[in-house]
Amino acid sequence: MTLTGVIDDHVLARYRALLDAEDAAFNELEHAYEEGDRDHFQADLEAWRCAIAAKLAYLNRMGIHLGT
Repeated sequence: MTLTGVIDDHVLARYRALLDAEDAAFNELEHAYEEGDRDHFQADLEAWRCAIAAKLAYLNRMGIHLGT
């Protein structure tokens, strides 16, 4: 992990909002799974993937690179 920028309250607030969006998307995905609702499950899975992608893109823009 490398860090090129400064982490301040704005960065943390934005990251918290992204985490909350990911959590909400996962909760919807979990609910659709438990209900056996295949159509909603597929849509919720895509929403969860998008939330994760947005979080990772933000981290990347902040200079936090998660290598594999």
